[in-house]
Amino acid sequence: MSFASRLLGASLVLGLASCSTIQTRTNFDPSAVQRIDAFHTYAWLPMKDKTDPTLYNPIVQERVHRSVDRELQARGFQRVAPDASPDFKVGWHGAIEHKVAVDTIDNYYGYLWDPWFDPFFGPVAYGGAGGFDTQVREYREGTLILDMVDAQSNKLVWRGTAETELAERSDAAQSQKLIDRAVDKMLKDFPPEPK
Repeated sequence: MSFASRLLGASLVLGLASCSTIQTRTNFDPSAVQRIDAFHTYAWLPMKDKTDPTLYNPIVQERVHRSVDRELQARGFQRVAPDASPDFKVGWHGAIEHKVAVDTIDNYYGYLWDPWFDPFFGPVAYGGAGGFDTQVREYREGTLILDMVDAQSNKLVWRGTAETELAERSDAAQSQKLIDRAVDKMLKDFPPEPK
């Protein structure tokens, strides 16, 4: 795989639009909360094989690892080698979807207007504005998923998901900054408290 295609993948997955809102969700196994609370060490699961190389490549993986390591270590967790009997394992997944948004805008902002005279644009008969404007926009939505797996039982105990619109172009620093924001939002309440 060429360096250019790796960089493209990094910018696609990680180039979540810096001004976009990041929507996050988390879910966890309530019966595992006590076990999660006892976790101290973690290791990374290996990157998935036979997947899209524009999403799963060493550049993207390093950025995700850097961000998650910083957040987990700030919470007192210690990263260890996979063969050092960690308490839990961390995995990540990425996805890009092409989407279409259709927005209809009311040019009069919901107010009634006189069909014979428009106070803003003059008489309708002389070229006044219409009532509605519809715009179709294509965009890409990026998703980053973090999984926490109990190393003893090998069961998924926690999952975080972040989604946002991808920027058309972003550099390495912007990509890292956006991943940092997404990971921070996902992990802000990790470890979870009982519901």
